[in-house]
Amino acid sequence: MSSEEHLDELRTLLARHARPGWTTAVDGVLVSRVDRPDPPAPSMSGMVLAVIAQGAKRLALGEKVFEYGAGQYLVASVDLPVTGQFTQAEPERPALGFGLVLEPSAVAELLLQAGSEGAPPARGGTPSGIAVSNAPAALLDAVVRLLRLLDEPRDRAVLAPLVKREILWRVITGEQGATVRQLGLADSGLSHVSRAVRWIRDHYAEPFRVEDVARMSGMSVSAFHRNFQAVTAMSPIQFQKQIRLQEARLLLATHPGDVTGVGRRVGYDNPSQFSREYRRRFGAPPSRDAARLRHAVRAPAGVLP
Repeated sequence: MSSEEHLDELRTLLARHARPGWTTAVDGVLVSRVDRPDPPAPSMSGMVLAVIAQGAKRLALGEKVFEYGAGQYLVASVDLPVTGQFTQAEPERPALGFGLVLEPSAVAELLLQAGSEGAPPARGGTPSGIAVSNAPAALLDAVVRLLRLLDEPRDRAVLAPLVKREILWRVITGEQGATVRQLGLADSGLSHVSRAVRWIRDHYAEPFRVEDVARMSGMSVSAFHRNFQAVTAMSPIQFQKQIRLQEARLLLATHPGDVTGVGRRVGYDNPSQFSREYRRRFGAPPSRDAARLRHAVRAPAGVLP
């Protein structure tokens, strides 16, 4: 079958199985359907492979912008703060997407099994935490076979783990394999940056010294800056600010009348600075955006379309 034939069947399967909530009967497998474009919305990317069968999406990470559409896949190897927007979606032709959660242990197991002969050669440098490529026919074929199992409960428990491994192997050996392979390497630059990303996310409201986070991550300060920028497209301080503002927006959706308190909870001691940076990030001051959020119904804004 050609890639277009695989896409046709993939669209049919996704249209049949996409439901609110995105989850499926196969652990780690997500499906989505979105009927209309949305304004840009912030979220965390998750660590996922996302394949688009229909429609298109734009994703911003720091100053980088990724656009992906039908027949393309996106890999997010670190859980990063992104802003997503559906650019092609309508009721008659909705955006349809497949997602697979990436597990570092599964990547490590495949690399170990492949050994030095089966695994592709490593490339120099630390790859970006997000990458986009055209989906080859072999990858689309495996995705289609996995989704067919949603209609075959008897076979699902035995065959789904095998097809998930095949999909992961297709990505590991594909154009963006360097990004995924580093997930399974305990001493890769990406694994060190991931450690720092988790720490900053867990302590986003606290001030920190970059030197201390670099040391905790097992890198020199210069290597830490270089690798962190390569993976996240941001400096550590910019990354912390993104997390703070996204958390503030979530809090304001449920506490719209406590702008000062929300700013303090996410680490801003200066209300004017909080309001200024919030407006720069979301296009409106906190109080006005909070009122807008109460009436907005948004589709999830992660990497899946």
